[in-house]
Amino acid sequence: MEAIQDYRHSLARSRWALTHADRPDTFQLCGSTWDLLPGVFAPVYSPTTGFSLRLLGLDDPRPGSRSGSLLEIGCGTGVIAVAGAVAGHDPVVAVDINEAAVHNAALNAERHGVADRFRAVHSDLFDALPPGERFDTIFWHSNYVLAPADYRYASMHERGYVDPGYAAHRRFLAQAPQRLAPGGTVLLHFSARGELDTLRRIAAECGRALRPVRRAVFQEGAHAIEHLLVEVTTAAPPHPTGG
Repeated sequence: MEAIQDYRHSLARSRWALTHADRPDTFQLCGSTWDLLPGVFAPVYSPTTGFSLRLLGLDDPRPGSRSGSLLEIGCGTGVIAVAGAVAGHDPVVAVDINEAAVHNAALNAERHGVADRFRAVHSDLFDALPPGERFDTIFWHSNYVLAPADYRYASMHERGYVDPGYAAHRRFLAQAPQRLAPGGTVLLHFSARGELDTLRRIAAECGRALRPVRRAVFQEGAHAIEHLLVEVTTAAPPHPTGG
């Protein structure tokens, strides 16, 4: 296992970020101030939220530059969902399995003046959303480090770092396209810390296709890591063969 893909390193990073003695109540990202609650994934200790903003073109959100509804899965502090609302997505729904993250996202929506078009929901992926609710854009900055299928989380915080057996990825790939409005787009932030070949296999098993729409190499400590913005689509059925 390559060092950058070793789930044990990611779990160590999770523990360090959760218990750091100088963990702040607020942090700076892309020129703005954001609230940070205890127990929530901290962008101040991991640069990947900023990478998502850059891959999505939301690192400098301009009002009116976006439109349509937005669902962010695994919203954490809500930075990406709030930036989407600032840019013009309406309505915006931010969901997280971590209840503290849901409160955190709502705080940041208030801080940045978009609470009127923002809803934060405590949900395991799509489970708590109304069955008929559909979105123009669905985005997940996934917990792309693969852990063994039998790994059991020691804290809610670890869910932001690793996915045992890619069980959450499988559910996302299967369910996300069913939640799209006509003409909508499912986007997934993945990286070389994850196992793309395994993700492609799971996607094929779910009847999905993966299309990288943007790639960039970002520095994470001592490592230069490739990050990808991937579009998830329903795979075309195979053409019948003549006979």
